[in-house]
Amino acid sequence: MIADLRHHFNATFSQDKYQQLLQRMESGCGAAVPFRISETPCFFPHALLEQMCRFGDELIRQLVTPDYLVLSQRSIPPEFNVANESPHPLFVQVDFGLIRDESGNLRSKLVELQGFPSLYAYQPLLAKTYRDAFGLERSLRFYLSGLDEDSYTNLLRRVIVADHDPSNVVLMEIDPTHQKTMPDFLLTEKMLGIKTVDISQIKKEGKRLLYECGGRRIPIRRIYNRAIVDELVRRNPKLDFRLGDDLDVEWAGHPNWFFRMSKFSLPYLRHECVPKTQFLSETGERVNLDGSVIKPLFSFAGLGIILHPTSSDLQAIPKASRSDYVLQERMNFEPVIETPCGLTKAEVRIMYIWERTPIPVMTIIRMGRGQMMGVDHNRSMEWVGSSAAFFRDDS
Repeated sequence: MIADLRHHFNATFSQDKYQQLLQRMESGCGAAVPFRISETPCFFPHALLEQMCRFGDELIRQLVTPDYLVLSQRSIPPEFNVANESPHPLFVQVDFGLIRDESGNLRSKLVELQGFPSLYAYQPLLAKTYRDAFGLERSLRFYLSGLDEDSYTNLLRRVIVADHDPSNVVLMEIDPTHQKTMPDFLLTEKMLGIKTVDISQIKKEGKRLLYECGGRRIPIRRIYNRAIVDELVRRNPKLDFRLGDDLDVEWAGHPNWFFRMSKFSLPYLRHECVPKTQFLSETGERVNLDGSVIKPLFSFAGLGIILHPTSSDLQAIPKASRSDYVLQERMNFEPVIETPCGLTKAEVRIMYIWERTPIPVMTIIRMGRGQMMGVDHNRSMEWVGSSAAFFRDDS
């Protein structure tokens, strides 16, 4: 979207440079990246990213009020209600798309938000690798809020490891070696010195949790939780403890915020960037489905979304389950990235870390030309996939 940078990149692109990017990413991660990396980074005006950061902050703050905490208590299933909840989420992701208004101007519109971690270790490496593989201007920036590599790493260490010995802090996931996000786990280990542990391998002794390493059982003092609850329910691994148990452990990202700050929160938000959204259970039988999508509250990667719902789709959802879905205004995102394959849409994720205040730290970009931005909706396409955003301070 910064015209001179976009035109120069497209004119100097080569497959050799792209293959260097992929090889450097595999080498840097210590594993193959199992999802598609786009051929191009994105170049966004700083003012546009700042607007998204501000919108995200305004949305987040609506969801930590006493009134919303009361309203959102019903979003937390009793079996996953974890004690000692923090007053705010530690990690928040706010996803935006771009639309054109009636005057033809580009506007940021909310897609969804999540009170859950994202690719905090992977994304900086991707940005740096784009810069190096394609020889981008060294003055281009990708960290937000004035951060650089050292201050970003120190911030991540403070909120994840805190004042603990890294050996007593774990990244907890379900079958981590088979997750698409495994490269991020490996980079987190390298960056912070913590271990990635399969949730099914964690043992409980009284109120303590322990993991095994080198034949020793090591106490877990703090958990960087990456285990998604809907996957826990779907896969039902055999566990030695429950998230809702009374445990002597700290959470680097309290699990309750996964529910409170999710699609569940969309009907409660009041902001110019939020599309009209209501719980499906509150729409009645004669709801107009034209121009709407149906989304399950707690799914990731686009699972269960009905893009063009019909009355048959609505009738297929039991009335007792409709409170677990939202009906949302469908938005036509504007393709704004010029590529050799045509104009391409970009979804911008603003990644926040809430230490003393919500700090926007980084972006994740997903590029696509399909109906949705996920890989499954952009198969056999080029110049789509995961990407990184660069900006100039004066852009």
